[in-house]
Amino acid sequence: MVNIDVTSRRIDVELDDAEIAARLADWKRPEPRYATGVFAKYAATVSSASLGAVTGR
Repeated sequence: MVNIDVTSRRIDVELDDAEIAARLADWKRPEPRYATGVFAKYAATVSSASLGAVTGR
């Protein structure tokens, strides 16, 4: 169950610490969609949307 509280600006998930740890242990970073070209450069250099999504390099 996922609980979204807009007023408090919180998102909570009803999972215990063991389940979260198990899921994190199984997680693997996905392969990049673009390995070369302008989209690969953008993906490698863009900042978070909360920071403006600007490229820094």
